Amino acid sequence: MPDMPQPLLLGHRGSPRQHRENTLPSFQAALDAGLDGVELDVRRLADGTLVVHHDERLFDGRRLADLTLRQLAPHPVPTLGEVLEWAADTGASLNVELKYESVRPDDRVARTAEGLRRHGLVGSTVVSSFNPLFLAALRSAAPEIERGLLFDRWPGVMPRVARLLDVQALHPHHSLVTPGLMDLARGRGWRVNVWTVNDVDLARHLVGLGAAGLIGDVPEVLLAAR
Repeated sequence: MPDMPQPLLLGHRGSPRQHRENTLPSFQAALDAGLDGVELDVRRLADGTLVVHHDERLFDGRRLADLTLRQLAPHPVPTLGEVLEWAADTGASLNVELKYESVRPDDRVARTAEGLRRHGLVGSTVVSSFNPLFLAALRSAAPEIERGLLFDRWPGVMPRVARLLDVQALHPHHSLVTPGLMDLARGRGWRVNVWTVNDVDLARHLVGLGAAGLIGDVPEVLLAAR
């Protein structure tokens, strides 16, 4: 469909089937494969350091929120600053997901926004979260940064939540994407970025429905959607 805009293609935590997820080699592999950028996860250490890691715990079972940066060794967990510097150097687009251990927002919201501003990445980043309170805090701290509401259930409720939060994008799991959801998003002016898309036929179907972005583990699958 040559008249349709090309979807933004983002590696889910980089290229996790080639390298350990949420690491600089994984992110670079996604770019090298031809993707536009990456999706990544932000957590906060006990000393306040913001790091890029999906799970609440390290592979050895220790909670990130209980550790300092020095205590992370030898785990290859990059700081958010290192990843933002990489994105600024490479021109990668980002989907930054704010993880949380408590529903109440903490300083990771404003500090993530400050890092994006400092590295000149505001225009090439969408910040997403499953936690509506984090997105509300981001709207207050940095209204110029695009916000996306993540959800993997309750598709009938989430558009109402999205309206209240004044987000710019919906980030549904691929199983929740229907023509009705896409029509509603178009009517509200929301972009729809879909995760985790690891099947070529699914990727092409989502593009046909009008998905603005695809997030997946396999770069070749996403590229085939174009």
